[in-house]
Amino acid sequence: MNRRQLFAAGALLPLIPAVARADDAADRRLREDWAWLGRYAEENAALKARGAKTGIVFMGDSITQGWREKRPDFFREGRVGRGISGQTTPQMLVRMMADVIALRPRAVHIMAGTNDIAGNTGPMTRQQSFDNLAAMAALARANRIGVILASVPPASSFPWRPGLETIGPIAEINRWIAGYARETRAIHVDYGPALTDGRGGIPKALAYDGVHPTPEGYAAMERVLSPILAKRGL
Repeated sequence: MNRRQLFAAGALLPLIPAVARADDAADRRLREDWAWLGRYAEENAALKARGAKTGIVFMGDSITQGWREKRPDFFREGRVGRGISGQTTPQMLVRMMADVIALRPRAVHIMAGTNDIAGNTGPMTRQQSFDNLAAMAALARANRIGVILASVPPASSFPWRPGLETIGPIAEINRWIAGYARETRAIHVDYGPALTDGRGGIPKALAYDGVHPTPEGYAAMERVLSPILAKRGL
């Protein structure tokens, strides 16, 4: 190893404990709070304590989490973001009562499936994803909450799962979502035409890693969704 390599290795050493701590925290959370019900517990309590009226809750994964972070003005009073990075549909289903229904919104926007395909919490069948999405929608309907089912955004690959086929599985889930929305009279929102590069992916201008939208990508999604929300006073 030459001096340059030694210097580079030494520069990385301070980062190793931080990475290890982050990994340990994530592992501990998966053991102790698998669905991460604690993530929004304080925010939920604060909303309920001040009697805030919730128009719509956005339930989802990192794509939904990033939406609130990158386009905070879109999440004005009454629009509540409840996305958690890396989550799969079974984790979201566990969170539905605390993060959606307890807030008594008029509607819920559900966008999920990316991490099911990636197998973030272990292998999953398509039917398991469909069942979890249907269960979330059923819980909402049972509590008189309007359901907005969003398509899984396009992605030609997942950076954290190199080599995984994504285009076909995303299309399969989206066909089911469209059909289920028709059957249950839920609102279906398809962001694909606003985001696609025409080859099953998203242009870099709209998603910096091919999966997670840039502010411009979220703006494109908002142009699709905003008229739907405006029509319903959301």
